[in-house]
Amino acid sequence: MNDSLGTSQSSSVLKSLYDKVRDILCCQILPNNNKRLDKKLERKIMEISKNASGNSNFKSIDSIIMKFPQIREEMTQIRDVFEQYDEDSNGSIDNEELKKCLRSLEFSVGDEEIDDLFHYCDMDGNEGLEFNEFIVLLCLIYLLTDSSSSSHATLKMYWPQVEATFNTIIEVFLFLDKNSDGKLERKDVVKALNQASPREKSPSRITHTRFKEMDWDKNGKVSFKEFMFSFISWVGIDCEDEGREQCF
Repeated sequence: MNDSLGTSQSSSVLKSLYDKVRDILCCQILPNNNKRLDKKLERKIMEISKNASGNSNFKSIDSIIMKFPQIREEMTQIRDVFEQYDEDSNGSIDNEELKKCLRSLEFSVGDEEIDDLFHYCDMDGNEGLEFNEFIVLLCLIYLLTDSSSSSHATLKMYWPQVEATFNTIIEVFLFLDKNSDGKLERKDVVKALNQASPREKSPSRITHTRFKEMDWDKNGKVSFKEFMFSFISWVGIDCEDEGREQCF
């Protein structure tokens, strides 16, 4: 009896130690992966910006806002797929469900890359991607993979409008990224908000609020991932309530 109790206590201690070591390693590894993906996205954005040669369909924030209803409608096409692979219908897709989804859709992403992107987009750390997080992940795969990859082919085949919308979102980021360095700073956002009517500048309260909404980690710079989450919130594509007022 005592031996059994001792074994049980030893197992409990070992499990507790394992959990602590795992937590320490996760705290060290995940931020490093996040920084690596941030840098990778910055380089990709800079590459796209260089190839764009300054051409843009957007001249002001108002021209972007006018696209919100169209973007919202096109992004909702993804919801059916999201709900199909949310096998336990809990409103989120876990890592294994995500892998099944991407394999079924023939996205050209390896398991290790999926793991990294899953944790990168799981902003609340609840080990599941909600619909807005799922959209961000798909957009990042589209952005980071080569145009000849099966990921792009899948979007062209199943969601041609979604592919066009991802391109629009990337173009919006480029419009805000006045330095073309793959990240946004406060002065970039202020300049963009005032670009349409330089004589009628937006109140500092508005520009401060918009930047604060994007700067999730409060480091004074906004990555493409942070921008994506804020943009989705402004457009309203992470909610199903009809007639919702726009956040912007």
